[in-house]
Amino acid sequence: MGFGDLKSPAGLQVLNTFLADRSYIEGYVPSQADVAVYEALSGAPPGDLFHVLRWYNHIKSYEKQKGSLPGVKQPLGKYGPSDIEDTTGSKATESKEDDDDDIDLFGSDEEEESEESKRIREERLAQYESKKSKKPALIAKSSILLDVKPWDDETDMAKLEECVRSIQMDGLLWGQSKLVPVGYGIRKLQIGCVVEDDKVGTDILEEQITAFEDYVQSMDVAAFNKI
Repeated sequence: MGFGDLKSPAGLQVLNTFLADRSYIEGYVPSQADVAVYEALSGAPPGDLFHVLRWYNHIKSYEKQKGSLPGVKQPLGKYGPSDIEDTTGSKATESKEDDDDDIDLFGSDEEEESEESKRIREERLAQYESKKSKKPALIAKSSILLDVKPWDDETDMAKLEECVRSIQMDGLLWGQSKLVPVGYGIRKLQIGCVVEDDKVGTDILEEQITAFEDYVQSMDVAAFNKI
């Protein structure tokens, strides 16, 4: 497993593809897996890598809370596609630090070791790109930002968001959310999602969200972008 070198364009492209249909590295909430991958990046990814940038900005918002996120942080190579080898160099470093090993699996010539790691990485990435090129065309998707308005300032907004996120269907993936003041102490829920165009439409989302009539007054589409 692994993403390759996440400081290289090739590694970032692998991560971007991996996050195309995921909100997080593992599971459905931010965890130590996200922290491990986030810390391996050299900075914010370029804007054309939409999925990585969305995920990066979301995890960045947990910067001060990352130590309290669930899970146990593992080596970077434990995350990512199963057909990409971990090339972070962690195994080589571990081997060099253990001077008592009877067998040196990586050899004593550092230059040869570096060339071998580079060769393996390039072969694995070439295999990954070859497999990806043979896959069917990507499914058309859209990124949607919704405004969900409560009845009044006494509406339990945490419960309202819980109701919205409880809506699960094939082709729907919920993303980041925040509460936005609208006046008179009332706040609306602004929540993003990624949908497969052939499976989920805004009319279906509106119908299911407004069905929680004890909490929801109305729903509007704040932004709609094709991915």
